[in-house]
Amino acid sequence: MSKIQNGLRYSEEHEWLDTESAPAKVGVSAVAADALGDVVYLDLPEVGSEVTAGSTCGEIESTKSVSDLYSPVSGTIVEVNQEAIDNPALVNEDPYGAGWLFTVEVTSEGPLLSAEEYASKNGGEL
Repeated sequence: MSKIQNGLRYSEEHEWLDTESAPAKVGVSAVAADALGDVVYLDLPEVGSEVTAGSTCGEIESTKSVSDLYSPVSGTIVEVNQEAIDNPALVNEDPYGAGWLFTVEVTSEGPLLSAEEYASKNGGEL
């Protein structure tokens, strides 16, 4: 069973949001990483670009499929995780740590779930 990180909030599309730091950090959940299989390529939004909550902002390619990446918030991209771009396996190995995807200066949030709500809907464990 996939681990769900407490203290984060989650989108219906399996992205997590950490607003404890500024700018906010975004990644994909272990549930998504496990379902995708081995991640082999990341297409992330460019620094300085605007993202909109609930809209596509990139792609994650695995050995199984290509999946859209959705932004859980609206705002401006501040940084992308170059280490994850260079080594996409980090998304599988450490989705809540070294496998984060980008940071964003948040102007508004989309609908988000608590860790408990996300785990209940997606079968993960806290």
